[in-house]
Amino acid sequence: MNMENKQRNPVFLIHGIDDTEAVFHKMRAYLIQRGWSVYSLNLVPNNGDVGLDELAKQLADYVTATFAPEQRLDLVGFSMGGIVSRYYIQRLGGINRVQRFLTISSPHHGTVVAYGSRRPGCVQMRPNSIFLKDLNSDVVILGQLDFTSIWTPYDLMIVPANSSQMPVGREVTVPVALHPWMLTDFRSLAVVTATLAEPIKQPLLHKKSSQ
Repeated sequence: MNMENKQRNPVFLIHGIDDTEAVFHKMRAYLIQRGWSVYSLNLVPNNGDVGLDELAKQLADYVTATFAPEQRLDLVGFSMGGIVSRYYIQRLGGINRVQRFLTISSPHHGTVVAYGSRRPGCVQMRPNSIFLKDLNSDVVILGQLDFTSIWTPYDLMIVPANSSQMPVGREVTVPVALHPWMLTDFRSLAVVTATLAEPIKQPLLHKKSSQ
């Protein structure tokens, strides 16, 4: 078990809009109990007042300050945090640091809920935004990682819910009733744990599964 733990990457959890790292309290404890080293940070401001590219720079700075240059990481982004993480990976060099990348209920193709605010970060999460079109223009880069998108078809924050679907990587549907429950439902926790425990593999064709 000790050897297994030593071979595991640190897990970095990235929260969503209007959240703090405290939203991961259950997932963090769940992973630590099973032998992972878990890290997170508070993105500031967390309400969309700045662009997601600015928040991604905070993520990049934290990684540089916290981990040795050769340390590989596993990244888990919830909701907006998944898009912030994508910007880090696709635009700020994170592709060279991250091995496993999981998004949980992230608006990869936008959410109509974002029309409710004119804040820069919210505008970027609208369907067909310039920001998302840019990220999705070379989404194939995520195929270089062990990438998994986890989502629920009943999401009322990510509308339409299938905005969380991606043309690359693995897709897992967890049919929980509410957006925030994706971080606490035992099925979600089981999927995250199993995905992080899998050996690093060569990129695969797009796969779907459900829990």
